[in-house]
Amino acid sequence: MHHYLRFNVVALAALMLVVTAAALVPQRAETAGDPACPSSWPSEAQGGTVADYGHGVIEYSDFFTDSNEESWFVIRSSDSNGYTIVRAYPANVDGDGYVESASHETCHLLVRRPGDAEDDAEPQQITFRIDNEEPTGGTSLHCTQLDYSIGRPGGTLTYATTEGPQTFNLALANDGPSVGFLSYLFEGLTTISSCTGQVEPALAQWWQSSGDGLTWTFHLRSDVQWHDGTPFTAHDVVFTFDHIIKNYDPLFPGIRVAALDDYRVRFVLSGPSPTFLRNMGTAIYPRHILQPYVSAGTFASTWGVNTNPSEVIGTGPFTIQSYVPGVSLTLTRNPNYWLKDDEGNSLPYLDGIRFIFVSNFAAELARFRAGQTDMHGLLPEEYDVLKPLEEAEDFTIYEFGPGFGTYFLAFNMNPGQNAGGEKYVAPERLRWFTTREFRQAVAYSMDKARIINEIEHGRSEPQWSSISPAAGDFHNPNVRRYEYDTDRANALLDGLGWTDTDNDGIREDGSGNDIAFTLATTQECLACPIIIEGMESIGLRVNYLPMTFPQLVTRLSASYDWEAVMIGLGGGPDPGGGFDVWHSSGSLHLWHPNQVRPATQWEARIDDLYTRASTELNRARRIDYYHEAQEIIAEYLPVIYTTLGIRTTAVRNNLGNVRPTRFGLIDSRYVYFTDR
Repeated sequence: MHHYLRFNVVALAALMLVVTAAALVPQRAETAGDPACPSSWPSEAQGGTVADYGHGVIEYSDFFTDSNEESWFVIRSSDSNGYTIVRAYPANVDGDGYVESASHETCHLLVRRPGDAEDDAEPQQITFRIDNEEPTGGTSLHCTQLDYSIGRPGGTLTYATTEGPQTFNLALANDGPSVGFLSYLFEGLTTISSCTGQVEPALAQWWQSSGDGLTWTFHLRSDVQWHDGTPFTAHDVVFTFDHIIKNYDPLFPGIRVAALDDYRVRFVLSGPSPTFLRNMGTAIYPRHILQPYVSAGTFASTWGVNTNPSEVIGTGPFTIQSYVPGVSLTLTRNPNYWLKDDEGNSLPYLDGIRFIFVSNFAAELARFRAGQTDMHGLLPEEYDVLKPLEEAEDFTIYEFGPGFGTYFLAFNMNPGQNAGGEKYVAPERLRWFTTREFRQAVAYSMDKARIINEIEHGRSEPQWSSISPAAGDFHNPNVRRYEYDTDRANALLDGLGWTDTDNDGIREDGSGNDIAFTLATTQECLACPIIIEGMESIGLRVNYLPMTFPQLVTRLSASYDWEAVMIGLGGGPDPGGGFDVWHSSGSLHLWHPNQVRPATQWEARIDDLYTRASTELNRARRIDYYHEAQEIIAEYLPVIYTTLGIRTTAVRNNLGNVRPTRFGLIDSRYVYFTDR
């Protein structure tokens, strides 16, 4: 687990707002006999009543046969927003599971909405198009329902972390810490279930679409207030898309948005989008607060870290109480938050969340062992230290699978220049970095087995592909691999004519320049010494330049003053969320961002594949597009991946509603202290 991703292990475990991609396109079913749905729903199944007027009763998984004698596998789900739903999938012939990739649709029987009285909860059938995305299963992280206990109010959840926010403006945030902190304050129209990874309602109660999937009407909650008490309405949604997202978010090209009234908003898409509903988890911003800044042209400087915290207004479960740079960030409970538990109690249960800023990872661990923090994301070497102490120090270590993110080495291939006319990268270095054989030689010099054994204590595996195995069938395991082989690395460099002509241990290029460059990274890149040693063993001189994470982000996204970097990026269960990274026009296209047209043929092909995948509703074809993109990335190596660790977090035993799934560990709205 690495520096950038380490923060996200804790943050993702605690967040409710997850804006990742995978297609789930709900449509109202015209009749209960839709071919993708059961022709009839029984009153009884093996596990009990399928749908009653109270809460719906069914086992977590069960089977029944409809009036057409077709078999169905059903799952009852009480989701985190108070809905009770029964999902139906075609059953296999053995009657012990669903048919993988059998149908493009799954049928949902909506048994109860939040706030429904028992006698008003008439079951209603809804069809959700999911393009062959089947229920997650087969691992210990299998989740079909999160049964949250009724919690006790009060208490402050405390973390220690090495990084603070760089901005309080979520629309401008491009670093993990800022996004993590601010996701407690802001919400989207939809959210992603931390159980199933599927789309759930959030600020929108429900939605409907036209037959072609291009026109969507969202019905908003009428009980939501901004943190200052102003009602949330459809006009906030229109403002967000027309004035903020249009300028700062690449996920919604050509979208048109209109308020039909205060609580209905219509979206018209320029083309089909398999990730549209997931992308609707993007944050909505307050028109009454931000409109003056937008009109004045000062939005880009609004809500910096020096802002009075009371001015940062969202709809989420927490607000910022105080921020002391280098010391702490404290969030306090939103007393008017809209979500209730099953007994009608207001959420969240916590009074607040406090982040203590410390100087290094050792200090994080020390704080946890001293009882000063409640959760701690483990470095690999900490597992063997902490595991024997679980009982004595009253905590439990949870593992929730490989991360969705990646950690890699990259070279700056940006041919541009700054305002003073100075090239971002010296011409000779640009020639090295843009030479594929050079990057491949560096890949062969990276001893991932040694990193795994010496740094990560065996708790990781080599990563070869741009999409994590955590993303399921989107991951391509058959891409080109670069096993540690300095002979092959040397042969590639020799083939370029870049040899050590003066016997000083450093190769020279064809013009006689020493092949030397600076590697920028954060102050605690534990694997960097091994990676640098590998590069130097093949005749490259590497100058190590550690810096703070904010300094590194500034170089990568503003000044472009860097040569090589070790950094990480987050990810999600659907690759569509990586469009801004892999499309050459993207601001996160790290090695050469914001291209007007693709600089290389291989980048042009990746652009085409990601663009096709962004409008393709057939899941199998989307998988093919992303598999080919991964093969190209592995061949041309714009980034060189290191290893992928197991997400592991230690949690105090007095925390309730800890629910490890492959999508996270806790929902901060439901977590509570059991000893209060």
